Amino acid sequence: MLKGTGLALIGIAFPGLALAGAQIYEPLAVEVRAGLQASIADKPAPRHAFADSESAVDWLAEMSHRLEARMPNFQSRVEFLRTVHFEANRAGLDPQLVLAVIQIESNFRKYAVSRSGARGYMQVMPFWVGLVGRQGDNLFSLRNNLRYGCVILKYYLDREKGNLFRALSRYNGSLGKPEYPNLVIGAWRSVWRYQGKLAFAPASPDAPPG
Repeated sequence: MLKGTGLALIGIAFPGLALAGAQIYEPLAVEVRAGLQASIADKPAPRHAFADSESAVDWLAEMSHRLEARMPNFQSRVEFLRTVHFEANRAGLDPQLVLAVIQIESNFRKYAVSRSGARGYMQVMPFWVGLVGRQGDNLFSLRNNLRYGCVILKYYLDREKGNLFRALSRYNGSLGKPEYPNLVIGAWRSVWRYQGKLAFAPASPDAPPG
């Protein structure tokens, strides 16, 4: 559970919080690298994960309202949310979880750069471009950043056999430390929880970390 100080950092007001870490470079097996390269590559994705168009409109309206304080421009906000939803579902992740990761990693700052050099909304380390991407990919591009971030998080989640707590720790480069995964899971539960009707059943934020 989050301690009082952790809870105080999480809220609809979105205080200036960012706990960016750094994914750690590790050599990848050939088949793993090929799989990640295929995931990064631009290819068709499912239409959407909503049960119907009404659900899509409801989700965008609700998330837009929650994000308005951080992204005042309506058009930019909707484009951001559509991209989050598309890339999260493309990778097999809950969009609500991805929003929580972005809140804690960069506090929704597109051009955030950490002391270790991680970039953008999801604080992706540049070494991933050479490892599984295409030289020249701009990690400050909205779609590129979310594409890489979602694929990397899903890779860590698969590597940890569904253990979200450990996967989040790996994503942040803080394996063995509880602060970062506790903050993300806390934001997922308290800020980004969504009870609307979805066409798929993502992992629950109430599931134990394992």
